[in-house]
Order: sequence, then structure tokens, then C-alpha cells
Amino acid sequence: MKQIRIVGSGLIGTSMGLALVGQKCSLEMVDNEPSRAKLAQELVGTSHGGGSDLVILATPASALPEIIRREFHSNPKAKFIDIASTKTKSQLLVETIEGLPMRFCGTHPMAGREVGGPQSARADLFQGRPWVYTPSKATQSDVTEEVLWLICALGGQPILMSGKEHDEAVALISHLPQIGASLIAHLLQGANPDFLALAGQGLRDTTRIASSDPKMWSEIIVDNRGYILPLLAKMNQEIGDLISHLDQESELSQESELAKFIQGGNIGQKGIPGKHGGVIRNYHFLSIVIQDKAGQLAQLFRECAEAGVNIEDLSIEHSPGQLTGLITLALSPIDAPILAEHLSARGWSIHDVRK
Repeated sequence: MKQIRIVGSGLIGTSMGLALVGQKCSLEMVDNEPSRAKLAQELVGTSHGGGSDLVILATPASALPEIIRREFHSNPKAKFIDIASTKTKSQLLVETIEGLPMRFCGTHPMAGREVGGPQSARADLFQGRPWVYTPSKATQSDVTEEVLWLICALGGQPILMSGKEHDEAVALISHLPQIGASLIAHLLQGANPDFLALAGQGLRDTTRIASSDPKMWSEIIVDNRGYILPLLAKMNQEIGDLISHLDQESELSQESELAKFIQGGNIGQKGIPGKHGGVIRNYHFLSIVIQDKAGQLAQLFRECAEAGVNIEDLSIEHSPGQLTGLITLALSPIDAPILAEHLSARGWSIHDVRK
């Protein structure tokens, strides 16, 4: 049985513990706030105590200098990983501690929620999510093997990168979106409540992560400012160009430049990978009208199994009191026409396949 010590009983640390339940592990949850550690420990089960085979440092980057030295002194034979949002700084810290670099491998699960704490933890938080690991030249092979076991045990997809590559990547795909969401939400301060009452899903989606922890994110942004600053400068230039376009006298010219701006966003958005962070997929969509009665969705899934097709994703549109619902299935370009033909022959109300 692996003896695993998770230092930090927040969202990530507790979610890791929950995901490891049933993996023949003895889990010890630790936190500088006893109440958080107690809740996390109750969630994951009783610890068997004893020495630690693996120490997971699931703390904010600012807490690492003190904690990592203490933990290495107490568990010199253990393997160590961290889950900090930046990797260069933690690796430089590790290299100042004699004997630790060979026992350490940096990691970062690309998963989270806008709410924190052990009460927000989920065992499926890492399912299908990219999980970067950044071994150094000094990292021993058995440590890397342990990291790969852990990532796979938690349902993540291991991705090997250098610390610098990781920090440059997350500046674009994680840190900049947080700043953008916070900036838009910042402008909502003092807004007319009657205006905000009109808000639809677009504003909610765009500002969802603006409710993130201010202390944690200020630390992350400062740590990775070297890669974030050029992106903010580029964003500032784009906004400046947009203002200039809108300030032109010709409305035709304004519309032309705005169309280019929006189209650029279309192109960028299409580059985001599909389900589970994998290679972007060219889905086809099949819409099906079903009756609002028990067993319809289950029957539809059985039809898909009989047709031998795989559902990649689905959405359901149904209003209270409505006697019908609209199911939209995402399928591969090969599977979509097969299922359309199969369902039509069975009398289902289907609509044209669309890309």
C-alpha cells in the first residue's frame, strides 16, 4: 500500500485524495488550517500513518519555500511532486536544497474550478484533463514513473514539457483568460442593476472565472509576469487598433475592420482542441426531436449502439411544460449519416446533419 502525504487540503489537494480512494493508498491530508485538513481527511478516509512514499505539495507557490524544506527533512526517502501553476520558480527553489532535485518532479494538472476549498473537491476533477509534468535532468527515473502512475490513476493525460515551455503555454491559455474575465467583470462594478438583469449566458460564461481567489491569482500572475506582460502588450495594441477603427468617419470602413476582428476571433477559437483536450475534431451534428416521456433518451442510446456509432457529445433543449425536446448529437463525419439513416428507418423525427 502506497503511503501518500498530500500537503494542502484545498480544491486540488482534496480532489487528488478523493480520486485516489480505492487505489490501495494510505492518504494523509495536511493543511496549515486544521479544520480544512480534518474535513479533507474525513472525505478520503482514515490515514494509516507511518512514513511517506510520495509527498504531494498541493499548496500555493508562496508557501513552497518553507513547506518543501520541512517536508524533505521529515521524509528524505520519499518522492516529491508539486502542482504549482508555474514551474520555473519551483524548480529553482528545489535546486537550492541538497539531495532534493533527484527526488522531485514538477507537475501541473490543467483542471480547477472557480470555487476552492475541500468542500468543493471532486474525485472526477482530473478526468480526461491534460496534466503537465516537468522532470529536470536530475530527476531519477523512479520518480518520473511514480508521477506517471499518479497522473493516470487520477484520470489525467500526461504531457511532458520543460518548465519554461509550460510557463509560456499557461500564460496564454490560462493566465490571460483569467485577466480578461476579471477585466470585463471589473467594468461591471457600479453598473445599473436594471442593465445587469438583462445579462444572458454570454456574459455569465465570459466572467465565470472572475470569481476566482484574488490572493492565489495575484501570486500566479506575478510569478509568471515575464510571459504574461508581452501578451498584455499585444492585447493592449489590439484594443488600441479597435478604438482607431471605430473612430473612423466611414461606417463602411468601420464594419469592414470589425468583421476582420471578429473573424480573427473565429479562427483563434477554432484552434482550441475538442473533448478531453485532444486533437480538434470535425464533428457533425444530428438533431432529433423526442417526446417528453420516460425512456426516450435511453431508447435513443440503444439505437446508437445498434447502429454501431459513437456519440462524442450531446446537448438537450427542453422547456418546462414542453411536450417535446430537442437532442443534438455530435458524431464523426462517418457516423453521422449512418445514424441518420438508421433512425429514419426506425421512425425517429430527425433533422438534417449539419457540420
